[in-house]
Amino acid sequence: MLVKCFSAAVQGIRAEQVTIEMHAVSGTDFVLVGLPDAAVKESRERIRSALMVNGFHLPVKQLTINMAPADLRKEGTGFDLPLAIGTLAVAEQLTSKYIDRYMLLGELSLDGTLQAVHGVLPVALCAKRCGFKGLIVPADNAKEAAVVEGIDVIAAETLLDVVRFLKGEQTIEPLHVNIADELAYTHDPIDQDMADIRGQWEMRRAMEVAAAGGHNMMMIGPPGSGKSMLAKRLPTILPPLSLDEAIETTAVHSVAGLLKGGQSLVTRRPFRSPHHTVTDVALIGGGNNPRPGEISLAHNGVLFLDELPEYKRATLEVLRQPLEDRHIVVSRQKQTVDYPASFMLVAAMNPCPCGHYGDPDHNCTCTPAAIHRYKSRISGPLLDRMDIQCYVQAVPFETLHDKQQGESSATVRERVVRARRIQLQRFAGMSIHCNAQMTPKMVRQYCQVDADGEKLLELAITRNGLSARAYDRILKVARTIADLDGSEQIKLPHISEAVNYRVLDKNSWTDF
Repeated sequence: MLVKCFSAAVQGIRAEQVTIEMHAVSGTDFVLVGLPDAAVKESRERIRSALMVNGFHLPVKQLTINMAPADLRKEGTGFDLPLAIGTLAVAEQLTSKYIDRYMLLGELSLDGTLQAVHGVLPVALCAKRCGFKGLIVPADNAKEAAVVEGIDVIAAETLLDVVRFLKGEQTIEPLHVNIADELAYTHDPIDQDMADIRGQWEMRRAMEVAAAGGHNMMMIGPPGSGKSMLAKRLPTILPPLSLDEAIETTAVHSVAGLLKGGQSLVTRRPFRSPHHTVTDVALIGGGNNPRPGEISLAHNGVLFLDELPEYKRATLEVLRQPLEDRHIVVSRQKQTVDYPASFMLVAAMNPCPCGHYGDPDHNCTCTPAAIHRYKSRISGPLLDRMDIQCYVQAVPFETLHDKQQGESSATVRERVVRARRIQLQRFAGMSIHCNAQMTPKMVRQYCQVDADGEKLLELAITRNGLSARAYDRILKVARTIADLDGSEQIKLPHISEAVNYRVLDKNSWTDF
């Protein structure tokens, strides 16, 4: 007897349909083929126990199970449920016309309880793409799958619930979620706020521009000047995630196993801040069984690298390609996967090892050689990819003691959202969301500069010897400043401000 049931295997953040073919003949063997990993092979014992506890039994026959396509690796415990249902069907303990209409996914406990698994959202998208009526998943994963419209998501607690549902003996209503409610922005009272920042008016403006255009940002300043404090408040002024962005972000976090039980979508832009001891694999993703790295977990959000020169230079260099391409291809011996990596890079550093080079209030104790070695830990090509580069001045006592608060994050975010709305209209029908993602062709099309602005830009490029990449990035930042100003054309003040955000293009740290 031959039986087929269906599931999916996740590759990167995309799932591919897996057809589980089960054939029973005389004998007592159990053969599983189709590139299963150890977790899939171990499913036999979990299935045996779950069936026996719930009054079923393994057939006393030789079972040959093929997981097609055979050249696609099958990983994880999510295949427990489809393998158990297929086993019952091939043993003629389950007869149902619905088996081939639903994808199945879930881990089995020894008592038959369904446990949550990773990567459910990509599987739900695959079920819809492949034309299935629905998807049967553990109850803890149901809200995550239900954000995909057009399929029935069946939330099951136990193996017995699934069997009764497929037989028509038990009704389980498909789960639905209100996408608008899930995406609604709610302010957490423990959130950090821009109003907490004293002084730093230039940096507040630079952060607003960075948030409005999705630009990379570098902050240089002495210890205690507020670099980390500023970076941690950047997510509070970023615009809410769109539905497409939320689904992409959720898919990455689902594959990485970072979603909480019962969570449907990641509704806030990620903020990732790995320690400077992070490895290349942890940063970009990979491993024997590839998993998303920090740059993918920061997709559609912020990757903050504090004390940038303390990171290994080789580790920092792997960021160069993802910063340009906004995705990362991880190639390993067993497989190659593609992860999204469209993030804002925000970095902070001191001007020298002691932190006081160029500080009028403190004496620097570093030698010229030490300062040179410190600066050389960061390559020119990486610095060239930082759109906004600012020096963070130490805050004087009078400003710290001032009781007057600056603008709140909510007020700044309103201006950022207005600017992003202009960009979404500009790029309607394209696969980009903000000015920082423009291609060189788009820069030529959308970054028209008036005559006075052209003269200033030519002077800045010539005097500082800027690269073609720096030229494009100045125009992107100027485009964002014009959007904040509500101007269709980029004018002289917009170019002037954008050029002033390139402090690292100068020849000396003391030029700050």
